[in-house]
Amino acid sequence: MNEIIFFGFNEFPKLIENKPDKITKQIQFKFENENENENENENEKQIKQISSADFSTIFLFKNGKAIEYLNKNDSKQNPEKIQIKENIQKVTVGYFNEAVLTIEGNVFAKGENINPNNPNEFINISSLIEDTNDRVIQDIVSGASSIYLLTSNQNVYGIGSNDNGQLGFDEFEKTEKPILMMKNISKIFSGNSSIHVFLLNSNQELFGCGWNRHGRLGLGKSRKEETKIHKLTKIQNIPKGKIIDIQCGSWHSIMLIKNKDENQYLKRKIYSCGDYRFNGFGKDTYEFTEIKSSLFENDNIIEISVGTFHTLILTSKEKLIGFGYNNDGQLGTGDTKTKLIPIQIELPKLRFNENISNYHISCGFNNSFLYYSPSSFSNLEEDLIKLFKRKEFCNISFKTKNGEIIEAHKLILKYRLNQNQNQNQNQIEKLQEIISKKSIKESNQIFEMIYSNRIIINPKLYSEIKEIINSNEKIEETMKRIYLNENEKDFIIERKEKQYKFPKLILIMRSELYRGMFLSVTEDKSNKVTDYSELSNKSFQIFEYWIYSNQIKDEIEITKEIIEELERGIDYFQLNQTNPNLFDLLINKFNN
Repeated sequence: MNEIIFFGFNEFPKLIENKPDKITKQIQFKFENENENENENENEKQIKQISSADFSTIFLFKNGKAIEYLNKNDSKQNPEKIQIKENIQKVTVGYFNEAVLTIEGNVFAKGENINPNNPNEFINISSLIEDTNDRVIQDIVSGASSIYLLTSNQNVYGIGSNDNGQLGFDEFEKTEKPILMMKNISKIFSGNSSIHVFLLNSNQELFGCGWNRHGRLGLGKSRKEETKIHKLTKIQNIPKGKIIDIQCGSWHSIMLIKNKDENQYLKRKIYSCGDYRFNGFGKDTYEFTEIKSSLFENDNIIEISVGTFHTLILTSKEKLIGFGYNNDGQLGTGDTKTKLIPIQIELPKLRFNENISNYHISCGFNNSFLYYSPSSFSNLEEDLIKLFKRKEFCNISFKTKNGEIIEAHKLILKYRLNQNQNQNQNQIEKLQEIISKKSIKESNQIFEMIYSNRIIINPKLYSEIKEIINSNEKIEETMKRIYLNENEKDFIIERKEKQYKFPKLILIMRSELYRGMFLSVTEDKSNKVTDYSELSNKSFQIFEYWIYSNQIKDEIEITKEIIEELERGIDYFQLNQTNPNLFDLLINKFNN
């Protein structure tokens, strides 16, 4: 059973019965996942994500299944199961399209601009990428009439409409196959009703293209008259700090930045640009400008969500803040009046006695959702799987039945295969024998199951490999064994009088600082020594153990001084956002 807090236009007459079309005050509704399997645990039945636009809403569950509600405006509206055999890890809905990303890295999409001959049929658009080595997809985002794909090689492709330059070209108005837009990109940002897009590279350089009316691309006042930007253009004067997220409405853009405040504490701040009715300022802004409000004082922003014309913000002190259009009650304020500046929205009592970071917000065309979705497994698994798909991190090759080469990480395999040292090489040979009889798709699934130990990916294939892997061991235990083995560590971080050794693979997986260092074509990749002396030895020991395990040792006593030190360390090492993250673990242990 799943409970959702909802407000706005009621597109779900079968779910939210006996309610008006406009629900201006938050209500809770619940429904049973029709894809539920009685043998699955409750965590797998939880909602993982909600994505909504004008014509449809998709609910994704943690069992990898999804259902969609089409906006038919009738009382006979029924949910439809998305008929895709692979397990889904992300969904994204645009004004004229829908797309799902599977755990195998495939993208299935439908829409008038994607498959005009049959717009209601999902097709595999990732298989249409001409470069066969670039078909494993890491992330997807929908615009109003376009879909953007980020590959495991950090390249971005676009498909669909380009009538306003939202694919970064001026040679054509639409494409039915993915076109390469830019290389070496770490994140893509757009929105369910947006006809503009932003791309962020590993150096925190931001590029944008598409419809620029009212300055929604943040290019500055001097370029406000340029309605269409057909070429990807670098956004100048972006705020200092690390860009966490950007979400785009139809007429505005919202940016979430992690920066240091006046007291040198890490803090998330929110910036906006675009049309005065929706940007939170009450006046047009042509470059990203900080939204300052007493509502954010002594608080931190956890998450933002942008709909077509409205924005919601969730903070660490369980405050829900919003601004923009409210004509259908999508801000949940009890009325239908537009809010030009941020206001606090009264929340019903949350059902779960959990950290607010386990709640998520999702804005649609004219409605909003607040739902409970705790992380179901360690981000160590997600990080490992992402690295598995990056060839530059691999050092052992396997050949499939069709002669294709698939590469893997020898270090991880060594610790994931059965640990009898005399048989370890034999296990690799057995694995090669299995791979030699499989397709490239099945081989990818096998390695993903070895890395993550998630049988759900393909139970039949799992039965073939379970004899050669540590099937009962959690990934954290594997990482801890690597942590204890000095022979597996090839990079030194020196601090004052002490040296700490790490495998480069682990540092790449957990720290964007070292990811950039080791992947740079100009950087010396030898075993160089890094001097970082701001952390005490005790703080660095906490950092070291967390890097491998996502945990803090029980015997470590946490003090306010250690928290302040590690806050600086989190910023210095540019640690990935994980759940649970290091700072949250420290605070929880300190409070307890």
